[in-house]
Amino acid sequence: MFDRAAAGSGASHAAAGMLAACCEAEPGEEALVALGRDSQARWPGFADELKAASGIDVELRREGTLVLALTADDQAEIAHRLEFQRQLDLPLEWLSAAQTRAREPHLAGKIAGALLSPQDHQVDNRKLVQALRIAAETAGATIHEHRPVKEIIVQGGRAKGVAFGDGTTAAADVVVLAAGAWSRGIGGLPPDRRPPVRPVKGQMLALRMDAAAPLLNHVLWAPGAYLVPRRDGRLIVGGTVEEKGFDEKITAGGVMALLDAAWRAVPAVEELAIDEIWVGHRPGSRDDAPILGPGPLEGLFYATGHHRNGILLTPVTADAMARLVLDHVVEPAIRPFGLERFLPARAAE
Repeated sequence: MFDRAAAGSGASHAAAGMLAACCEAEPGEEALVALGRDSQARWPGFADELKAASGIDVELRREGTLVLALTADDQAEIAHRLEFQRQLDLPLEWLSAAQTRAREPHLAGKIAGALLSPQDHQVDNRKLVQALRIAAETAGATIHEHRPVKEIIVQGGRAKGVAFGDGTTAAADVVVLAAGAWSRGIGGLPPDRRPPVRPVKGQMLALRMDAAAPLLNHVLWAPGAYLVPRRDGRLIVGGTVEEKGFDEKITAGGVMALLDAAWRAVPAVEELAIDEIWVGHRPGSRDDAPILGPGPLEGLFYATGHHRNGILLTPVTADAMARLVLDHVVEPAIRPFGLERFLPARAAE
């Protein structure tokens, strides 16, 4: 594996670790919801397998997720989306203000209620990256850090390896293009066969709670921000969605918007210390769904464009891509997400 920076230091490090296949479901995303639900079902076994292989507990927490309505307008918006979500038989339940407060007593004084998504869980994404690295190296993988790939080597109509900016190369029988937000910038392919993935900037921050008496236990989606409590007392607050390329600036407006939204939902956050502020770049495709499957050349495969769902889709991506590369089988779950959906009909044939 060749990584342009430290392994796992990109979107995987910046993420919040939410496994939200249900509460985010929107019309037009039926196939993506199905993929997310498939991956959710694989997560418990995947987490156990990782712990056995690495010794690291990735902290799969199963309190579920609350989508908070502060006002009647928020409630109406949630109810409108819930009509569609129930058509997909997603396990979602509306809670009254009193029922919501019974679960999370530190919420704002006046709320309308919340949508409970009991199967939308969370993991510690940074521990996940550590565990994956140990598991991969234990299984025989070699990880080369700070080795950005310049282009894919193509010979005789097949991918034969990768080339680097210093003129060196690495031969390979199979190349998996999994470079996240940087995937489109890797050369060697015709322009229309480069995955149409762009960076979507997100600013995030972490506050420090008392781990023994946390302000929140559920993942909380509030108007304007999400709040994700960690077992170590960190409270992740995110995340802005900005189309600004690879801009890495932390802005006063971005941080202010997140803190204001968090404060409106949980006023006691104003007493918490700021632990960390950071910027990440989600790999967003044209339809914000992943690009998974075989490439236009023999020996080339795509696994990129996961946008906001990279941590959620980790198990299904790993399983499906392994089966594709080793057994040449395209699992039904990833069939709708090939690159060909972005190509003209004739070019895709």
